Amino acid sequence: MDEKALFLEAKKMLPLAYAPFSNFHVGAALLTKDGKLFTGVNVENSSYGATICAERTAFVKAVSEGYRDFSAIAIASSGGEALPCGICRQFMYEFNDDLKIICGEDENNLHIYRLNELLPGGFRLREK
Repeated sequence: MDEKALFLEAKKMLPLAYAPFSNFHVGAALLTKDGKLFTGVNVENSSYGATICAERTAFVKAVSEGYRDFSAIAIASSGGEALPCGICRQFMYEFNDDLKIICGEDENNLHIYRLNELLPGGFRLREK
């Protein structure tokens, strides 16, 4: 799946986001190294701290289905280009510090990053 197609999958998720407080809808589409697709949306909560981002939703769905090897994630939002927040960057780093991050204003204006560019020196427990 190419970057544009993955971004369009993320964009399709926007109407499913639950964002009654911010009205900022985010969709994510996560691609495993073997080609399986997992999607997610942001789900807000009145306690704010219990809110979960679209990226982590997609990852949690994938991990709960036994997937651990990821190649790319696309992120779309109702408010233009949206890059992953700090919590999501660290969360994704656990699985692939070289993950391809695809985001942009729309499918014709995409920006491609590598996670280790967005989070240089991210934290990971090292094996002894």
